[in-house]
This record gives sequence, structure tokens and C-alpha cells, in this order.
Amino acid sequence: MSNSNQLAMVKKDTVDIVAAKVKQFQEAGELHFPANYSPENAMKSAWLILQATKASKNDNYAPVLTHCTKDSIANALLDMVVQGLNPAKKQGYFICYGKQLAFQRSYFGTMAVTKRVTNAKSIDGMVIYEGDDVDYEIVNGRVVNLKHKQKFGNINKDKILGAYATIEMPDGEIYTEIMTMDEIRQAWSQSQMWGKDQKKEKQGSTHDDFKQEMAKKTVIGRACKKFLNSSDDGSLVMQHINGSDERSEEIEVQKEIAENANSEYIDAEYNEIIEDPEPPKREHQEEKSKPEPEPVSAGGPEF
Repeated sequence: MSNSNQLAMVKKDTVDIVAAKVKQFQEAGELHFPANYSPENAMKSAWLILQATKASKNDNYAPVLTHCTKDSIANALLDMVVQGLNPAKKQGYFICYGKQLAFQRSYFGTMAVTKRVTNAKSIDGMVIYEGDDVDYEIVNGRVVNLKHKQKFGNINKDKILGAYATIEMPDGEIYTEIMTMDEIRQAWSQSQMWGKDQKKEKQGSTHDDFKQEMAKKTVIGRACKKFLNSSDDGSLVMQHINGSDERSEEIEVQKEIAENANSEYIDAEYNEIIEDPEPPKREHQEEKSKPEPEPVSAGGPEF
């Protein structure tokens, strides 16, 4: 079967089925999209992106559309559409490991979903620098009445004390999430781009060059996740939000375990992961056993 015919069959068994399922949800009143969201356009964008998406090195960079199961491709597309997201707007991306494909929300996607689920008016983040005047109260375990005064001269990416995010609800209530710089770095340390025993951002890295934006991104992500986790799980949208998160997290963990097996982090400029070389064997020399790979955290990156 030619490649074009094979793709046509995959499209028929995935995109067309998902489109029919979405229409069924809409007709049953189970699914309502934002006024500016087109599920058809989102799936067209996803299909174009998927045609250029490859599997990992472990799977010989095979095209995901012919490598992954049709069921997992259909589920990934359905998770994307039900959440009202579009990969062309950088609201998410497709990840695969083995034969499984999943849709993973990006930072922008998490903000869009949170606004949709909570009807939030706005979601904003701000950085706190040395010299800033910050005051707030804690009532029933929640940060309230936060006041932040900042002088222009305080703005310095090397003097960040922390960051906070605010979510304004329809009734005017404001939810605030605040993190110290140590907490933010702890979240960053979950990334594969963060080296073993690394304590601070490497000069020239994304976390260093765009420290303010990365800090805001991290605290906004945490605030949104807390709101999503406290939402009603009974809705169709929340079921797909939770299901998509579980599938993508499982795939990320499997990928990280495979990529780090028998590997070590090298403290180099680009933090490359290099496989341990096999030691040369000499006659009558006993082969030394390799050390066990370090355990991998099941929690994904917060940014």
C-alpha cells in the first residue's frame, strides 16, 4: 500500500471517527465550544502537524501516523478537541512512546482550559524582585489582599525573589498562588534540561536568558493546575482533561526512564545525555557491574 493510501486509511479511522464523535456529543448537549473555537479547523491543524511528527530515537524516528495505534491517535485527537485546544496556537503538542500517542497541553493550553472550565476573567503572573514591597494576608490557608509595589530600578533577572499568579473569577474573587525562587527552581529541576546536582540556571540556558518569563510560566501553571484539580470531575471536559494528563504523564515517565537507563548527566554547556562507554576488557579481568540507574521522578516538569 502506498504511503498516501495508508495515510488516507489512518485519517478515515481516526479524524473522521473523532469528528463524528464530537458531533454526537454536541447534539446530546454534552459539549459546548467557545464561540471562537472550530473543532474542524483544530483537527485540520492537528492532522498537518501529525504528518510531520516522528516517534523517538528508540522507535527509529518512525512517523507517528503509521507507527502508533489508531486507537491512541483517535484518543489524542479527541482529548485535544474536547478541551477546545488547537496545536496551531501552541496550546499543546503530540507525544509518543512505543505505539501510544497522547496529546499534552502546553502552558498556553492550560490557561485556555482553566478559563473555559472556571469562566475566569483573567490569568496573570508577576515577578517579585529584591527591593519590592510585598504584603498579603493568609485567610483560611489562602493568600488574599496581596499588594505589590515595585520600582523600575528593581527589575533585574539575577535578583528575583519569587513570583505569583492571580486568577480573577467571574464574581470578582481573586485566587493567588505565590512561589519563592527556591520553589520555582525545584520545579525546574524536574526537567531533563536540568543537570544532575545542578542548583541554579546555567548561563545561556532558557531558564537563565528568560528567567522572568519562565518564573511567571511556572507559577501560572501551578495555579491553573490547582484550579483544574479542584473542579467537578463529572463533566465531559474534565474527564478528558484528567484522562489526557494521565496518558501524557505516563508516556513522559516511560520516555524518561528509557532515555536515562544506563546513562549519566554530563555537566557540559548543553547538558547532553551521553551513554556510558563500555570499558575495555582485558584478559582474565573480571567485568565490573554497572551501577543501577537512578530512580526517575514520576512528576512531570511544572513549566
